[in-house]
Amino acid sequence: MTARLIDGTAVARRVREEVGRGVQELVSAGGTAPGLATVLVGDDPASEVYVRNKRRLSVEAGMQDLHRHLPGDVDQETAAALIDELAADPAVSGILLQLPTPKHLDSDALVARIPAEKDVDGLTTANAGLLAQGRPGLRPCTPAGVMTLLEEYDVPLPGAEAVVVGRSVLVGKPMAQLLLAENATVTVCHSRTRDLAEVCRRADVLVVAAGIPGIVGADAVKPGATVIDVGIHRGENGLRGDVEFDDVVEVAGAITPVPGGVGPMTIAMLLANTLTAARAQQGRGD
Repeated sequence: MTARLIDGTAVARRVREEVGRGVQELVSAGGTAPGLATVLVGDDPASEVYVRNKRRLSVEAGMQDLHRHLPGDVDQETAAALIDELAADPAVSGILLQLPTPKHLDSDALVARIPAEKDVDGLTTANAGLLAQGRPGLRPCTPAGVMTLLEEYDVPLPGAEAVVVGRSVLVGKPMAQLLLAENATVTVCHSRTRDLAEVCRRADVLVVAAGIPGIVGADAVKPGATVIDVGIHRGENGLRGDVEFDDVVEVAGAITPVPGGVGPMTIAMLLANTLTAARAQQGRGD
């Protein structure tokens, strides 16, 4: 059996097109275009690429690009003052602090200054609490993107056994909560899980976000399962994920490739969050 490929690039394109139409509708109805303030501290090449892509796609969707760049040696007080300035600016619908920041900065303290209604990364404790309680709020982009892929490919979740490998604040924990909200039975695994492969083999839906190349092989996958690979690593032979793709594709029922799976969805959901935030701030929420 060869698994069906879950095309994140195509789904992300559709989401971005929907967001673009939503921006046009908002402006046509007398509202203002959403403003996305990306904040980049320093000159990390990978972060520069990520931010450039976010800015380009936000502009393509009709949003205002309100990017701010701080020098790598900026002090905590100056960085905090910028976040506060953006928080108070009505033109700013969403604030995204590109992580990681330089090590001398307390990034958690900076994220905490972002108002929950402008937290388009879904990382503040307020939005994490809303998610934990199943209340409306802005959701972390990568897990939200995974949920959109599962919906797009008609993966049944009610009553399904779901296993999440990884317990990060960015992906693992919110992923588990989103799956639980759709009535899946969820197990969260991590570096201390005994016999990881055995636990993973129970999964109808397996989401791997451990940050470890190739941690999940074919022996850890139930035949016919849906496998979502969140990991991305640059190696000698190009990009690869947390899943041994060539082996697992022969066992799974559906699988995301790396690249072209979950990655494109993250920016698409960021744009969707920014539009949601703008609508709410302008009193035009759905």
